Amino acid sequence: MTEIPEHLLQRSKERRKALGLPVPGEEAGGETGAAEAAPSEAASAEEAAVAEAPAAAPAAAAAASEPMGDVELPGGGRIPAHLLQRSRDRRIALGLEVPGAAAGAAAAGEVPAAAGAARAATATLPAPTVTGPGGHTQRLLTVVKSGSIQETRAEAVDKVHTWPHLLVVEFAALLIVTAGLTIFSAVVRAPLKELADFNKTPNPSKAPWYFLGLQELLTMFHPMVAGVTIPGMGLFLLMVAPFVDKNPSHNPKDRKFAISIFTIFVMLWSVLVIIGSFFRGPGFNFVFPWNDGIHFDL
Repeated sequence: MTEIPEHLLQRSKERRKALGLPVPGEEAGGETGAAEAAPSEAASAEEAAVAEAPAAAPAAAAAASEPMGDVELPGGGRIPAHLLQRSRDRRIALGLEVPGAAAGAAAAGEVPAAAGAARAATATLPAPTVTGPGGHTQRLLTVVKSGSIQETRAEAVDKVHTWPHLLVVEFAALLIVTAGLTIFSAVVRAPLKELADFNKTPNPSKAPWYFLGLQELLTMFHPMVAGVTIPGMGLFLLMVAPFVDKNPSHNPKDRKFAISIFTIFVMLWSVLVIIGSFFRGPGFNFVFPWNDGIHFDL
């Protein structure tokens, strides 16, 4: 914190005594005596100001150019020295009066009268208060960038609402598929077979095409393995795949794991269905369709 020169404090004290104002640190009796001796002390103060003006100018200029310290506030805060220095430099650049430097200007001849020089020196003394440069008491809390306030354009996002973007498309697809099935059922004839005869079992006896893959597994493994273990493992891998591969990209090059799992499942089940449909003859034995024909009815 910048110290106030002793001669300026003494001059201020003498001037306050001359004007009959209370002087900090003195008794009431001293104030009465100072009021009685006002004329003589005022004259001596003015003479001292005129005599000390040439010597005070270099000191005031040096005080205006020396680094400034932090100003402590009563509430526990403080005004940083770099803010005080910036304020002083700005006032000098704008040609405004700088606190602490006006005494040097008065001593250099800007105020010719001795009384005016004494008053200017007293008026430009930095008051022992907690205010900052220019009497401001505000403190800088934060600096907000203009972009965060002036930005009004909405940013693009990669998410949409389920309604109406998804459900409208799904409902349209449902209507199209329903209309297609209705037209196909009305145009294409699909007669039923004769009643089942337990005395005449068809050979080979095949399940519907969507179960032929499971029936093909039954010819290779135990029913527990073919009917529970292998299908269960396949369904479990399909359920776990989205949690293992969390990549949101729609590019096939970035989804190699998920595409590989699904491709293996589809190809394996398709091969089993094709073998059970076209390569199984009487007794569910393996045959070649180009030699023994196709034993499969839609």
